[in-house]
Amino acid sequence: MKKDLFGIIELREHHAGQSIRRDAGEAAPSLRWLARRLLAREARALAALEGQRGFPHLISVSKTVLDREHLAGVPMQVGKPRDPAYFRAAAKLIRRMHRLGVVHNDLAKEPNFLVTPEGRPAVIDFQLAWHAPRRGRVFRVLAREDLRHLLKHKRTYCPGELTARERRILDTPSVPARIWMRTGKPLYLFVTRRVLGWRDREGAGDRY
Repeated sequence: MKKDLFGIIELREHHAGQSIRRDAGEAAPSLRWLARRLLAREARALAALEGQRGFPHLISVSKTVLDREHLAGVPMQVGKPRDPAYFRAAAKLIRRMHRLGVVHNDLAKEPNFLVTPEGRPAVIDFQLAWHAPRRGRVFRVLAREDLRHLLKHKRTYCPGELTARERRILDTPSVPARIWMRTGKPLYLFVTRRVLGWRDREGAGDRY
């Protein structure tokens, strides 16, 4: 389904359904160490969320291969959720994730939110997630950013439903977020778009 410098992602068919396999062993030799670290981060996050509706079930993991549940649905930019109930449910989903000690760190991307066949939200792609059971100060800052990114999507699809408090959150990104926008993001965009040839919404079809 996808092959890049960080490995291969495959949709696998089984008698019981479908699963997604991420194979970091096929990553470029110079980036294999990073691909394995990202795979391990995803495994820790999914293990912490095990049994929770709206997140993929972790099937198995090794140093180089991760198998997870395939969730039915379409990415946000395809499903275009305009029902405020979707965003209320998504906010509850993210808060539950935070209570279990996981921040996602990549919810700015619409493909990381799914619209399920029932019209409910689901969250996928935990490569950049952080599992921190103690939920210290840094965790709380990053958790706020997860919610702020959800509100950015709500502003896109349901702008008239934003509350005054939500608008204040949108207007006040955290200090790390402001630093990232000025320093890290330009480098990230250069590497992903110029070097890797990615686009913001790439992967919508292989992240379910």
